[in-house]
Amino acid sequence: MMLDNLRGMAVFASVVGHGSFSGAARQLGITTSAVSQQIRSLERDLGVVLLHRSTRKLSLTEAGASFYESAKDVVAAADQGRIKVNQLRDELAGSLRIATTPELGVNHILPALSTWMSAHDDLSIHFLADNHYIDMIDERADIAIRMSPQIKDSSVATYPLAEVKQMLVASPHYLRQHEKITKPKDLVNHQLISIDLMKDPNTLDFNSIETGKKNRVKVPSRIQTNNVFLATTLAKEGHGLVRVMSLDVQKELASGELVEVIPEYALPHFVLYAVTLDREQQPAKITRCLEVLKKHFHAAA
Repeated sequence: MMLDNLRGMAVFASVVGHGSFSGAARQLGITTSAVSQQIRSLERDLGVVLLHRSTRKLSLTEAGASFYESAKDVVAAADQGRIKVNQLRDELAGSLRIATTPELGVNHILPALSTWMSAHDDLSIHFLADNHYIDMIDERADIAIRMSPQIKDSSVATYPLAEVKQMLVASPHYLRQHEKITKPKDLVNHQLISIDLMKDPNTLDFNSIETGKKNRVKVPSRIQTNNVFLATTLAKEGHGLVRVMSLDVQKELASGELVEVIPEYALPHFVLYAVTLDREQQPAKITRCLEVLKKHFHAAA
């Protein structure tokens, strides 16, 4: 009923503005009889006559004149709303919500977007930084950065950004103080800093790069955390080995604070994805942000 009344108000405002049913019909792209039917329906719903109809011209009743002022305001507000929606769709304005992990956010997403953010100061950006899975609908996230072998979810569109190596690392100090590691089975004599965000955090599946042989080993663990940054810090301080994504420890590997353990054996790789809700038409701010992210990771590859 409300929607019908709003449609009727738009038709009524057009009739009064043009001074005729036929003029309103041309503007609205409907037939004159459809215009007449909309006005009759509106009058019936309101319980008043809005227009005096004669063969020469239309004129407003007292109720019609009063209602016309309200109808004009509603139509103007609807037009303004449509303009704002089009601006949000086509321009880099409004709000953009990006979900990522703290480590990826600091080390990669912020550097990738920093210049772009500075160039578009009409855009309000909200970073949702969490190591846990974020529901895009509940959190109203426009873009989520996710790490996974593959994403099976028909409700989202996925954009691969980079293939990411998973690795086992430790501090040089830890490796000097403990038994030498040359193959996966040596890990049973070591301590793993367990990140409980991962599935089976203590079980590591290696492939020999030389032979392709699979090796599964369960590593003891007395330290657990749900935070990658904390686990990496513990590893730097010599408290054990840690399984991480290479993207999360690039600086530590470059500085020598951490080193890769048994690089001759590979852990499964992951893919870093940008994920959006699957829509027929994405707002420009989302498509532009995705372009910047893809360009950054392609250049870094």
